[in-house]
Amino acid sequence: MHTLKASGLSAVRSGRTILHSTSITIEPGDRIGLVGSSGSGKSTLGHALIDDLRLQGVSVANVPQSPDEALDPLRSMAFHWHEAERALGLNRGSSDKAALFAALNIEGGDLRKRPWGWSRGMQQRFVIAMALIGRPALIVLDEPTSALDPVVAAMSMDLLDRHLKGTDTAMILITHDLGLAARRVSKLMVMHDGHLVEEAATEDLLERPSTAPAKALAAHRNWAELPC
Repeated sequence: MHTLKASGLSAVRSGRTILHSTSITIEPGDRIGLVGSSGSGKSTLGHALIDDLRLQGVSVANVPQSPDEALDPLRSMAFHWHEAERALGLNRGSSDKAALFAALNIEGGDLRKRPWGWSRGMQQRFVIAMALIGRPALIVLDEPTSALDPVVAAMSMDLLDRHLKGTDTAMILITHDLGLAARRVSKLMVMHDGHLVEEAATEDLLERPSTAPAKALAAHRNWAELPC
């Protein structure tokens, strides 16, 4: 896999600029946390990045905030899996489902059931497994644990970390939870008012933030005590 680059990413809504021109470079295997307060533009940047890279022909997977956004409650889990394979141009049953299910600890899930027949944590890990079917160059997780309790969230992220270790798949974790990001990424990007205001190695930014938004995030040391 090669370096991913997107430049001039921006967004306007109702005549107001909600994302100012932003450029991002992502190396293979990068682990990046895109953080900021609510309304800072981090999710908007994530969506703009996904759209731009896909237009470049890059394989990008997106994991939404809640499994409800990815799973139809009237369809079986098997249906969702086969649809994901079909969307990627794969033959039915040709993906390495057993390995992905084992990696994400959902091998005991009954694919004949509807989403509501699985726990919320298993649903979200199933969505992550679907995102990894095609071995994407980049996986973008937008507040992927917001619908989960902290212990289940931590377990889900631990399993994903282990699966991605040693691969070239890059990861961007979009979150307002600095504790979640601090433990799982090597680089932090801070959004504020539609601007990417600071970018640095995780430890450097937490210990020596240079902008006011980054200082405000790092100042709340309670993030260091959270289980995620």
